[in-house]
This record gives sequence, C-alpha cells and structure tokens, in this order.
Amino acid sequence: MTDPIRVLVVEDDPVAADAHVMYVGRVPGFTAVGKVHTGAQARRELDRTPVDLLLLDLHLPDTHGLRLARSLRAAGYHADVIAVTSARDLAVVREGVSLGVVQYVLKPFTFATLRDRLIRYAEFRAAAGEASGQDDVDRALAALRAPGPAALPKGLSAPTMERVTVTLREHAAGLTAAKVAEAVGISRITARRYLEHLVEAGLAVRAPQYGTVGRPELRYRWVKG
Repeated sequence: MTDPIRVLVVEDDPVAADAHVMYVGRVPGFTAVGKVHTGAQARRELDRTPVDLLLLDLHLPDTHGLRLARSLRAAGYHADVIAVTSARDLAVVREGVSLGVVQYVLKPFTFATLRDRLIRYAEFRAAAGEASGQDDVDRALAALRAPGPAALPKGLSAPTMERVTVTLREHAAGLTAAKVAEAVGISRITARRYLEHLVEAGLAVRAPQYGTVGRPELRYRWVKG
C-alpha cells in the first residue's frame, strides 16, 4: 500500500477547520496531519511535520493565503495547495496557479465537492514516468479539472444559496429558518435545507431558540468571517 497523502488544514475558523479535518479523514488515501488557524502556525507546523498538501483558507487573520503560499515557495517548502475560499476574483485564481495552487474550492461546499477535488489531486499526483506524447501530458493535467461546476445538493441553486448566505452573514446574532425564508422570499422548509447545507459545510452553526410557545425553533448563525 502507498503512504496516504498528508494534508494540513489551514483555516482560521475552528468550526470550519474541524469540518475540513473530518472531510479529509473520510477520503481514502488521505490523512489530516494537523490543523492550524494562522499563517505563522502553518509555518511552524511545516517545520516539524511532513506535509504533501495544504487545504488553505485564503483569508487568514495574519496574512493572505496567497502571500503565505508565496513565502513558503521562497523558503523551499514544496507542499501543493488546494485553496478553500469564498473569494471569486479570477485574478486571485490566476495568481495562485504560479504558487502551487492546484485546485480551488469555493465556499460553501459539500463533502462530495471536496472529495472530488482530493481524488483528482491524488490521480494527478500518481502520474509518473515519461510521457509518450502530448496525449499523456494532457491526461495528467486533465485529472485536476472537474468535469463541470461543482454542484450543490439536488434542489439547491447557487443564486439562492448566495442570498441565504448574505442574509445570514448580515445578522450576527443568527436567524431562524422562518426569518431567512421571509428575507429571501422562499418557503421555510426550503430555507432550512439551505441552512442545513451551510451547517454541514462548517460555515454555520445551529442551536435551539427557547422562550416561545411550543417546540423551540432552531436559530442558525454564520460562523465564518
């Protein structure tokens, strides 16, 4: 058996970091060797722990993820990078290519999305030997490319997910599914599906809201950024 690919999770939010460690551990052939919350902690961890791949949040409290990636390359670290970010600036994507960023995963994402990226990275990493021609080179690089945009769970749409996310982020104290539904213009049941997806992705948390007649409602709160 080949050694597992060693992944260091670099994520400033503890809840999201725990979720990412759990996700990595569920993909055969990968192991999470640690989690850190700042760029400085990442440097220290790399000094003492062999790491093949960084699962790197770009918005860290002490540095930008690409700035960290650039400094790591300059210092001789060779770990590849999968960037985990809510940023959608394509200029950032282009800059990351030269710094060892082999994949981007946009938040919010499901376990299935990250699993697909990790498996594709493993296929790319496993390519060895000398290419017999252009086709072999193209096949090796194609392993990193997803067949299409990463899909949300069936029945969820990206525009509505964006509106739900923005609504939740604007209310630091949290909202119930009913309040989110009212703000976004969807049904309470539909709002709850989107909110539960954010919880699964490690971007939101839920807790019962007491003090009302009948069963307590769940209040959802954004926990990232």
